[in-house]
Amino acid sequence: MANVPSAEKRNRQRLKRRARNLFHLTTMRTFVKRVRTALDAKDTGKIAEALKAAVQIIDKAAQKGVIDKKAASRKISRLTLAVRHASA
Repeated sequence: MANVPSAEKRNRQRLKRRARNLFHLTTMRTFVKRVRTALDAKDTGKIAEALKAAVQIIDKAAQKGVIDKKAASRKISRLTLAVRHASA
């Protein structure tokens, strides 16, 4: 338990940031999972939509600093590659 006012404030800030970061992370994981399930189901109509939405969400998470920009680029690249291989 924090005994100093500045430590209490840091703890409040930490909790707010964690909640915000978790929101972006879980949303990103959900959208990536939608792409993967569409790939497994071989549903060509949903794959393109799901990929576009996932790329936007991953970019947004990187923009907010939740994940590293290079990690976002890597995730987008691997998802796009998986979609391209599935369509071929």
